[in-house]
Order: sequence, then structure tokens, then C-alpha cells
Amino acid sequence: MTADRRDDLLVLLAAALPLALLLVRERVIAGSAGFPLDDSWIHLHFARNLAEGAGFAYNPGVPVAGSTAPLWTLLLAAGARVAGASLVMVKTLGVAGALAAALVLRRAALAWGASAPAALVAAVALVWSGPFAWGALSGMEVTLAALLVAAALLALARDHLVLTAVAGGLATLARPEAVVLLPFLALARRPTPRRLALFAAIVVAALLPFVAFCWATTGTPLPSTAAAKVEGGLLGRLIGLREPARVTWLERPLAFGLDWLEWLTRTHPLLPLALAAIALAWRRRGRALGMVGLVLLAHPLAMAVLAPYRGPGFQEGRYSIHLLPVGLLLLASAWSDIAPAYGGARAASLVRVVYLAVALVTLAPAADRYAWGVQNINAMQVHLGRWVDAHLPRSATLAVNDIGAIAYFSRRPVIDLMGLVTPEIRPYRRAGEAGVLRFVAERCPDFVIVFPTWFPELTARRELLTPIYQVRLERNEVSGGPEMVVYRLARCAV
Repeated sequence: MTADRRDDLLVLLAAALPLALLLVRERVIAGSAGFPLDDSWIHLHFARNLAEGAGFAYNPGVPVAGSTAPLWTLLLAAGARVAGASLVMVKTLGVAGALAAALVLRRAALAWGASAPAALVAAVALVWSGPFAWGALSGMEVTLAALLVAAALLALARDHLVLTAVAGGLATLARPEAVVLLPFLALARRPTPRRLALFAAIVVAALLPFVAFCWATTGTPLPSTAAAKVEGGLLGRLIGLREPARVTWLERPLAFGLDWLEWLTRTHPLLPLALAAIALAWRRRGRALGMVGLVLLAHPLAMAVLAPYRGPGFQEGRYSIHLLPVGLLLLASAWSDIAPAYGGARAASLVRVVYLAVALVTLAPAADRYAWGVQNINAMQVHLGRWVDAHLPRSATLAVNDIGAIAYFSRRPVIDLMGLVTPEIRPYRRAGEAGVLRFVAERCPDFVIVFPTWFPELTARRELLTPIYQVRLERNEVSGGPEMVVYRLARCAV
């Protein structure tokens, strides 16, 4: 067996440890398999509709750009077409993306000049990162995005402009925050007009079909999920949200930057050193790697200023996990450069062992967070979806604020009170809860299923809403509220 194949095998074997740990804790805490976020069921619901011929629609027959990760949704649809829509299929694709990302990262590290041991440790460190292991089993798009980012890094190391641009564009379709990486990829090599034009043309070609679909279904070049979640910033101004300039340019960037550092440290105490490694990479490895490394500084600032929703560490860092390959590549490169000056091979081996040992320690709390997420979603949203399927009429229309598992298991048409797949509610939501109440009155659903804490005025109107069923979590870790209630709409007039 060659050294290259041996190292690949070691990466695959190492990945079994965190995945097994998370699955064991899932069984112990949740009692059954599931997803740690309701959003995972949104992807699967879209995918099942696609696989069944209903188009890119949440309610069959009503196309809508309701996914900020359309490439992942399409991949799940292909999986559902071949193997059926199931937890096993989704988790298999997530794990496959994680393994592929680690293998590509190892090759990218070698291509950038890291030593073979350092490249191997970078790949193992990726799969031993708690958020990355969470992502592999979460039903979310993060490992696909990380794979495409790693592929872009490898292509850039080999100076393959077309492949770099293709991987970068596809990464943006898998996780929109990856758009921040694109200018750094474009400028990494000598930015001649021809190179920049070709890079831009490839990226535009990759993104344009989805942008056109967004425009046709939501009236904006963005998916309805993005427009529904944005809380301010420059994009918020474009859609009518106003906030003080000090929030946009000072307070939120500072808060997001601190959250970014906290998330990096929680993922691994040594991972923030990747920020310091940017300067070393620029000096030792040249402009290209140093330029790409700058995305680690730009990421929290871009999130804060352009289209803020929650911080970089929100929900295990689901908006940031795709950049783990960049951070680990910088660390592998930096250590390969400085190790000879600090004790040679023995010291280098000790540092690698310490890094992986600390990574193992961080996996235990990550596994418990994953398991409690699954428990919460299974006990609330999945349970309610099955309850609706068993107890409410097949023709019933549901107005909901968590649309994933409830729609997936009940297969009832839904009105999304948050606007992710019902973009026409957005103008009403600008008026606050009164606007939501007016929209409900106009659309007149049969039942309303919401967190009462999200709509206290609406759910207090007993002449309008009659509670008929409720679920309450004893320990809420990820759900939007501790209690979700099913209400029968008594009348539509406000």
C-alpha cells in the first residue's frame, strides 16, 4: 500500500470515531434517529416533492425559491429519486460529503506545501471537529459546502482557474456565505483582466439559473428564506429595514467578530491561531494562500454588514463550518514552516498529538448538543407532524412558524408565517404581529401551529384561535420555544 492510500485510509478510519460517538449519544438521549434542526426537514420536504415530480415547491404546484442551499436540496432530490426520501439517505450523503471534504483537504494541504504528516492531521482534525461531525449527520448542507471549498483550495493550489471558479460558485449554491470567499479566490493569483473576466463569467453562469428562479418566484434575486431572515445590514436596507448606522457599521460587526472568535475557540482552542497564520502563509507561501486566508477575517464582518441574521456561531456554526478547511489548511501550512525551527520531527509529532487529543475532548460536548437537538425536534416538530397526519383532515391548510417536520410528516399545505416559503407575507410582517394577524385573516387557514411566545397577541385571541393540542419540551436546547400549540381557527375576521 502506498503512503498516499494509507493516509486516506487513516482519515476514513478516524472519521468513524466522532460519527459513532454522535450516533451513540443520539440513541441514548433522543431514543431514535433524527435531525438536530427543523430546517433539515425543510430540505427533505423540498427534495421529496422534486423527486415525486412536483417541482421545486413546498406546496406541490407552487414553485418557490425557499432554500438558501439549492445545491444540497437538488442533491437530496437525486438521492430521494434513487433510494427514497429517508433519514438514512440524507445522513449517508452528509457523511459522504464529510469524508470527501477531509480527503480533498489533505490533498490541498499537500499541494500548498504542507508536510505529509501535517496534511494528514489537518484532514483528521476536520472530521474530529465537533461542528463538522454535527454537520455530517445533521441533514444540512454544511459538509457539501466544505467539500466544495476544499476543492476550490486544491484547484487554486494547482492554478486551475476554471475549476477554482466552478468549485467556488457551487460552494455559494451550497452555502450562500461562501460568496465572501469568491473575491479572494479571484484575486489570489495575479489578477489580469482576462483571469478576472473568466472567473466572473464562470461564477455568474453557475449562479444565474437560481437567481432567475428566485426572481420569478419571489420577486427578488434572493431566495425567500434570505429575505425572511435578514435582520438589517445593507441587504436589509434594500428590502425596507432601517437601523442606526452605528449598529450596521460598529456594534454588530464587533459582536459578530467576538462570536466568530468564540466559535473558533469552542471548536478547538488552537483554531484561532489560523488567524495569525494568515500573515505567515503570505510571507512563506506567497500571495495566493495569504489572500485566501483573509476570508477568515472577512467572514464575520461580511455577515454583519451585508445580510445579518445570527452570528457566525449560531446553531453549531452552520453558517461558518464551510470555512474550517481554510483554517486547518493555514495551520497545516504554518506548522510545516515553523516546525523545523522548534525541535524538528519530535516536537512536530508532539504538537500534532496534542492538537488531536484536544479535538477528541471537544467531541463529547458536541455529541451531547447534537443528541439533544435531535431529541427536541423529534419530541416537538416530528411529533406534531405525525399528530397532524393522524388527527386533522387531509384537506386542512396549516399556518405554521416551523414548517419542516410538520409539513413533511403531515403532507398538508402550509402557510409559512415567517415567510421562508410564503414570500407574500413579507410586507405584512413589516407591520409586526398585527400584520401577521391580518395575513392570517385574509388567507383563513384551518389550523394555526405556532410557538405562543412568538405571537403572544395573536394566540391570546381566544375568539379567533381555540387550542386543541400542545407539546412542551422539558429541556429545550434548539427549538424556537419550549411549547408549541395547535389552534383551530374559529373565524377569519379580525
